[in-house]
Amino acid sequence: MTADNPTGPLGGHLDDDYPAYTMGRAAEMLGTTQGFLRAIGEARLITPLRSAGGHRRYSRYQLRIAARARELVDQGTPIEAACRIIILEDQLEEAQRLNAEYRRAADSAGPDAAA
Repeated sequence: MTADNPTGPLGGHLDDDYPAYTMGRAAEMLGTTQGFLRAIGEARLITPLRSAGGHRRYSRYQLRIAARARELVDQGTPIEAACRIIILEDQLEEAQRLNAEYRRAADSAGPDAAA
């Protein structure tokens, strides 16, 4: 899931990468526990930045990823599997984006460029 694909109440693009939310606020916004956020951090799905005092801070982009993980877990997917699914979805989306770029470049080069 990229910043171009916002979902739910956390959609939008204003300061997507700024680590504005504390762990408590992030958990409240997602309707989950702080333990869940720690677990997806341990699974390396997201890596929150740390404040000067060592507290975790989350960006809107990270909260959208966490919301997707929560959806999968709520559907019965184990947390480790949910994290892997999201990583694979993101890799697939990036590969599709690159393929589209390569196709556009090849189409603009014309048929004589391939010869």
